[in-house]
Amino acid sequence: MVKQLIFQDEARRRLKAGLDKMAQAVVITLGPKGRNVTLDRKWGSPLITHDGVTVAKEIELADPYENMGAQLLKEAATKTSDSAGDGTTTATILAQALVSEGLKNVAAGADPMLLKRGMEKAVRAVSAILKQSAIPITTRAEMANVASISAQNPEIGALVAEVLDRVGKDGAVTIEEGQGLAIETDYVEGMQFDRGYLSPYFITQAEEMEAVLEEPYVLLHDSRIRTAGDLVPLLQQLVSLSNRNLLVIAEDIEGEALATLVLNKLQGTFNLVAVKAPGFGDGRKAVLQDIAVLTGSTVINEETGRRLEATTLADLGCCDKVIVTKNETTIIGGHGNEAAIKARIGQLKTEINHETSDYNQQKLQERLARLAGGVAIIRVGAATGAELKEKKRRVENGLSATRAAVEEGVVPGGGVALLNAIS
Repeated sequence: MVKQLIFQDEARRRLKAGLDKMAQAVVITLGPKGRNVTLDRKWGSPLITHDGVTVAKEIELADPYENMGAQLLKEAATKTSDSAGDGTTTATILAQALVSEGLKNVAAGADPMLLKRGMEKAVRAVSAILKQSAIPITTRAEMANVASISAQNPEIGALVAEVLDRVGKDGAVTIEEGQGLAIETDYVEGMQFDRGYLSPYFITQAEEMEAVLEEPYVLLHDSRIRTAGDLVPLLQQLVSLSNRNLLVIAEDIEGEALATLVLNKLQGTFNLVAVKAPGFGDGRKAVLQDIAVLTGSTVINEETGRRLEATTLADLGCCDKVIVTKNETTIIGGHGNEAAIKARIGQLKTEINHETSDYNQQKLQERLARLAGGVAIIRVGAATGAELKEKKRRVENGLSATRAAVEEGVVPGGGVALLNAIS
């Protein structure tokens, strides 16, 4: 394909035109009184949303140069969504303003590189002021206020505050589509840790970019898995079963072994997902044992004489459901022995009381919170499919905004905090 090249003023003009078109579509969702946007889909019902990044992700412009500008602005919204979960429209507006004012200065003769350094210096200064002026969020009522504003719904705000009050700001919360009209909550035994799928080919829900398995078997291995031969005996045993869902957690899965799992997933032989075990060294071994107790699994550890190729179905654990994203794994409803789980929790509490190292004590506290805190499930109901999707996104926004507020506090909205930073 022949490449087309444009330079300087024309390039900046075309990029900015696309950027402005993107911003124009996103900006109407700004703030608690922002308007909804209806997005046409190639399949299913239209999507109604009040979320800036959702609008941005749907935009593709016909002009390739304008589309480049639009995609650059989309990155700002997407990055904000990934790190904070809310505020994507504000990020879009700020990015557009920086580009507009920057191009004006470049047109007036300013050096682009010096201008960039000045912007970066200003961002650091404003960020420091915002952090200093942030008001901490500590009570359930304050959390409810934040969630209500973000979700534009007091009922959702109260529900989000209740859930976070119970499982903690870092607790595991999953949001699902319910069957009725109301929003319901449920609390089950489970665990969440910061490791995602090893390959995007494991994804089962493309729209959410998640791999979701119902009642999967759970295989835990405390070493790297490199060769397909180590996995084949177990996979052959699973073939004869009606339930072929499998979650594999190991130190790492690479090369031929990972390729074999991906191939079996794509061919539909198994519905599976592979995840790296959280932690390092002895910490990883301990977390794997926590997961084993929760799910009723046996950790395959060659140091104790257990080899992967000799693994049987009896060594596998199970859970009600597992949800794996790019960065997180959530195990819901582990089928482990109730008494064993309580004993493990008691053991962790004892270790915390006897631990003298602050670092080790913190890690033990994190493990205890994961194992004892459980998982909160929010089931969102609605009358229609379009309403359900829109309502679910409001719950997601409310949850993300509240977690961010508890983590770093809140500042006056509507751009007031940024205006105050000027003085």
